[in-house]
Amino acid sequence: MKFSMSHGAGGEVMQSLISDIILGNLSNKRVNGGVGLDDLDDGATIPFGDYEIVLTTDSHTVNPIFFPGGDIGKISIAGTVNDVSVMGAKPLAIANAMVVSEGFPGEDFERIIKSMDEVCREVDVAIITGDTKVMEQDKLDKIIISTTGIGIVKKGEVKRDSSLKLGDKIILTGSIGDHGVSLMSYREGFGFETDLKSDVAPVWGMVKAALDVGGVNAMKDPTRGGVANALNELASKSGVGMLLDEEKIPIKKEVIAASEMLGIDPYEVANEGKVIMGVEADKAEEILQAIRKTKYGKDAQIIGEVTTDKHVILETVMGGKRILEAPIADPVPRVC
Repeated sequence: MKFSMSHGAGGEVMQSLISDIILGNLSNKRVNGGVGLDDLDDGATIPFGDYEIVLTTDSHTVNPIFFPGGDIGKISIAGTVNDVSVMGAKPLAIANAMVVSEGFPGEDFERIIKSMDEVCREVDVAIITGDTKVMEQDKLDKIIISTTGIGIVKKGEVKRDSSLKLGDKIILTGSIGDHGVSLMSYREGFGFETDLKSDVAPVWGMVKAALDVGGVNAMKDPTRGGVANALNELASKSGVGMLLDEEKIPIKKEVIAASEMLGIDPYEVANEGKVIMGVEADKAEEILQAIRKTKYGKDAQIIGEVTTDKHVILETVMGGKRILEAPIADPVPRVC
């Protein structure tokens, strides 16, 4: 096997790499019965007394490093905070490592650090340790940022991908495709009547509002592979299906226009400020209203429900039905 861009883009190709090579060659993948690597959730846990410490780690190779709505610094912190959040944990701290290309402008580096600090202040998270390395210009494209997030949650309250229940309602906290499509459009130089921007943002405020109501069974942030990949992961791990109403799925007209021009499916494109939640039916409307009152949740919708089917089924705007399959890979590379 030789690596291709698809091996880091979510979807089935990346899952095969993880299952066949990574998991198959590692022996110890969990601590004290907590959530481990082979569970393939958004993070792992270490049980500690009455609590569980939640850990997640991610590397960021965004191109371009500055884009409409954010930059690599903002996405590195928000993305890591979000992976901790959808495990049901309060984000506490970040460990940060950066590899910078020789000749990288100091003013750009400072701008990135300030973006990181802005997100940390918004969600009350501290960057507590880190490392910085410099590589030769011909061996590294600008900058790579790796972040590890730490959070805490009471034992028994961790949210797992495998915890959907029959009859749960599916909530999507906002419009899809904004991040990946905006970056791809920016790269290609497309323009629109209204500027399309990335949705990159920390989701903890929306998650906390939902958890405060109660009745949340599972959560996932639809990053690489988009909502198509996230929905299928949740359904597959929980041994259930979903029936979704396409008319309820928020999507901006600019995303539709750009997707058509670029020949990509917005359901398969990365988002960086959204959450998919499986919640108890009798709590769904209350949770929805709580999310809509938060900074980033005004466009949240109940988009469907959990069924006994083993597929994710989309009721289309044309009145038909189709299976929404997991993508082979995210069609837009290097967006997170």
